Amino acid sequence: MQILRNKHRNYDPVWHVEVIMLVAIAMQLALPSRYVFGVRWVIPALEVLMMAVLAVTTPRQKVFTSFRRRLSVVVLVGVTAIGNVYALSQVASHLLQTGRIEDGRALIMTAINIYLTNIIIFALLYWEMDGGGPGHRRVADDAERDFLFPQSSLQSLKGWHPTFIDYLYVSSTNATAFSPTDTMPLSRRAKMLMLLQAVVSLVVVALVAARAVNILN
Repeated sequence: MQILRNKHRNYDPVWHVEVIMLVAIAMQLALPSRYVFGVRWVIPALEVLMMAVLAVTTPRQKVFTSFRRRLSVVVLVGVTAIGNVYALSQVASHLLQTGRIEDGRALIMTAINIYLTNIIIFALLYWEMDGGGPGHRRVADDAERDFLFPQSSLQSLKGWHPTFIDYLYVSSTNATAFSPTDTMPLSRRAKMLMLLQAVVSLVVVALVAARAVNILN
């Protein structure tokens, strides 16, 4: 257990992000055509390209600052968000304008798709934003950090640092509970991002999923 804990402290593997992004890409490819932004393969292809760029531009050091790496993450988030926002806007538009969608099952799957992709997008944002991002957060002052993890208050875990998986958990709990759970936002930008994520999740659950259940009934 001690060996695993030390590995967790010492680095933040990029492959965690790549695996999660492959999940997001698979979900985007499974979307019904009416909810896909542009040509179906364009956004997934751009995401794969940015994943490769991220792997190449991430320094091997534990402590680092890299503008190219940060730019690649921002572009990756932006490309993924474009597809997800478009899908959500199309679903909402169909429901508000026509009041009905014939294929309720497709709507439920699309709602789940949007919800899960939203979690991944905000996990990437939290991961890259907190304390200047991976590599810089471990040397950042407390005032520079955007999130307070419960592990930070435990003396037995002194020197602990979050990885992408921790931010994925934060994003998941915020999207589900519509509020922070065990990890608290410290900065105003973190609070506003968590608020935005909660609003998007609420729209998906309340407007899309609830309507789909009625269609199935």
